[in-house]
Amino acid sequence: MKSMMRNYGIVAIALVAFTLAFSTTTLANNEKEKSATAIELKFIGHYENQPVFQLNLNKKEEDEYTITFRDDFGNVLYSTKVKGTSISKKFMLNTEEIGDNVLNVEVKAKKNSQAEVYKINRNRSYVEETVVSKIK
Repeated sequence: MKSMMRNYGIVAIALVAFTLAFSTTTLANNEKEKSATAIELKFIGHYENQPVFQLNLNKKEEDEYTITFRDDFGNVLYSTKVKGTSISKKFMLNTEEIGDNVLNVEVKAKKNSQAEVYKINRNRSYVEETVVSKIK
């Protein structure tokens, strides 16, 4: 029962993330596409005290991608499919529901069946700094 309620909360988190933004981006000035990877997941900041991540998918040819969020036990928390050549999506995590658990984000392209997996691990640290400086 507890895990079922937890899963509902995490699905709600993912749905809120998709309501933040759905936009397509284009390459300006014919910039060259990154040859190493066309998939990028990055932390972009906080919204309402919750972490927000941006997933960028940039390919020359149209493809269908499956985006899956899993917890550290392998349970699927959220999954969706998107299609296009240049896609940018934002995801907001509800830290009250997931706590400090590690999340894995898998992005899989349909055409070549290759998957890239990203790990989201939130660490908190407290830093205290003491400075002594000579006045005269």
